[in-house]
Amino acid sequence: MEQLMVLGTGNAQALDCYNTCFALKEGNEYFLVDTGGGNGILRQLNRQNISLHQIHHIFITHEHTDHILGIPWVIRFIGSLMNQNKYEGNLYIYCHSDLVDTIKIITELIVQKKFCKLDERMFLVPLQDGDTKEILGNEVTFFDIKSTKAKQYGFTLLQPNGERIVFTGDEPYRDAIREHVEGCTWLLHEAFCLYSQREIFKPYEKFHSTVKDACQLAEELKLPNLLLWHTEDKNILQRKTLYTEEGKQYYHGNLFIPDDGEIINLINQ
Repeated sequence: MEQLMVLGTGNAQALDCYNTCFALKEGNEYFLVDTGGGNGILRQLNRQNISLHQIHHIFITHEHTDHILGIPWVIRFIGSLMNQNKYEGNLYIYCHSDLVDTIKIITELIVQKKFCKLDERMFLVPLQDGDTKEILGNEVTFFDIKSTKAKQYGFTLLQPNGERIVFTGDEPYRDAIREHVEGCTWLLHEAFCLYSQREIFKPYEKFHSTVKDACQLAEELKLPNLLLWHTEDKNILQRKTLYTEEGKQYYHGNLFIPDDGEIINLINQ
C-alpha cells in the first residue's frame, strides 16, 4: 500500500471530527476500513477525492454505530452507480461471520431494493479468526482482537516488500494478539485521550487506552511507526501538539497524530 488516507479520527462521541475510518491506497484503488456513523463517510471520501468507483473492498470491524452505520450509504450509492452501468466489477464487504446478518438486515431495512445488490454484485464475505485474503495485491490476515465489549476483528496487511501494517481496532492491545503485532512496520492504534487527562475522560472505564499506554507498547515492541486515533475531540485544535508531546516521552519511533483528511505516506518513512 502506498498511502493511508485518514477519513476520520474521532471516537463515537466526537462532534468536531468524523468517526475513525480510513482507506489504504494501492495504485488507483482503495481498501476502505470502517465507514463511520452515517452519511458523513460520503463527504469524507469526496474531500479526499476518492471516488466510489475506486472502492471494491471494504472491511467492517464490528457492530458499533460509529463504525458500521456508514455502510448502508456506501451500498446505496454504489448500487445507484451499478444501475447506471457506471461501476465496474463487484463490491466485497469483509466482516467477521457474526456481523454478516447485521449488515444485511440494516441495509435491507433502509436501502431501497433497487439499490441493494447484496448477493448479486455486492458480496458479504464472512471471516473467521486467522483468515487471509488477497486484497489489491496484498496479503491481509484478519484476527479477533479479543474485545470485551463486542466481537471485533483487526488485520495485519503484508506488503510485497515484506513490511506489515497492523490495525488493532478501537480497543487496547492485548497479549493474545502479540503474534500479529510483533515485528510490524506500522501499528494503527487507538488512544482515547492523554494519560494526563485520564481522570477527565475515563478511558479505562470505557476499555480504551491513553497516548502513554500506546506509546509504551510501541516502544516495548520496538515498532518503527505508530499512528494514534479514535480520540476525544475536546482538545481538537491542540490535539496533535498535546498528544505528540506526551507520546514522545515514552516512544522514540515515528509518531503520527493525524487530523481528519491527512494523507500518510507508507513508503520510506
